[in-house]
Amino acid sequence: MSIVITAATGRLGRIIIADLLAAGVPADGITAVARSKDKAADLVAKGVRLHTADYDRPETFAGAFRSGDRVLLIPGGDVGRRAEQHATVIDAAREAGAAQLGYAGAFGGPEADFLLADDHSKTERLILDSGLPYTFLRNNWYSEVYAGDISDFAGVLERGAIVTNIAAGSRIATAPRRDFGAAAAVVMKDDGHLNTAYELSGDTAWTFEEFAEEVSRQSGKKIVHTSLTAAERKTLLTGAGVPDAFADVLVDLDNAISRGVLSGTPGDLSRLIGRPTTPIADTIAAALAS
Repeated sequence: MSIVITAATGRLGRIIIADLLAAGVPADGITAVARSKDKAADLVAKGVRLHTADYDRPETFAGAFRSGDRVLLIPGGDVGRRAEQHATVIDAAREAGAAQLGYAGAFGGPEADFLLADDHSKTERLILDSGLPYTFLRNNWYSEVYAGDISDFAGVLERGAIVTNIAAGSRIATAPRRDFGAAAAVVMKDDGHLNTAYELSGDTAWTFEEFAEEVSRQSGKKIVHTSLTAAERKTLLTGAGVPDAFADVLVDLDNAISRGVLSGTPGDLSRLIGRPTTPIADTIAAALAS
């Protein structure tokens, strides 16, 4: 039996593998699935088994999984095509007789009514239809989206504003990748998580006005939250080079935040990782320190 992590050389995949190793899982009991052998060289050097495969090439998943494996499917990045790509992994896991198929999806599961969640809902349905024992890790938004991507965060500091089409006072319960990665490592290495869906979010939901105030406090520079109309925000995004279809996805996501779709704090994440989730202030501090 191996714990198999797809998209293993991505940021989330690397965190999960590091946590598994730190928890004492033998390196040869972990399989990293990645498109590039070169990008996985550091994992191989640690003793992790490597299988090179591409979501768009089903034949490359031959031999990726073995009977009894615990497989974690980390989503691809091709929004709108991901369910089709994920079907490749699901089919291969079913044919191999995997003992568990974990999936890192979207907060709210089938109740998530925003465009970015469509692929995740379809993937969950494919997994249920496969008959495989499943674990759904329904992740809220990453704190790094707002405070951890240095280029974007530098833009916030330069502009003196975080610009969205999110209504004033709307809340979101983010957590950093390291928290979501820790939860994924727990459910993949420990028993007792089969046929379960976890709604994973930060312990505290924050507003973008509070975010701006915290950045101001830590940076010493006045930052405000500027809320545009949806049409204005789309024009701003496409003017900055964001493709039209993906601009629609981002605007729609902000509308969902305004509806409170990502504000829930059920506590599943902190229970799984055995500690409080990381506050947004800590992620802001780390970004400023970088």
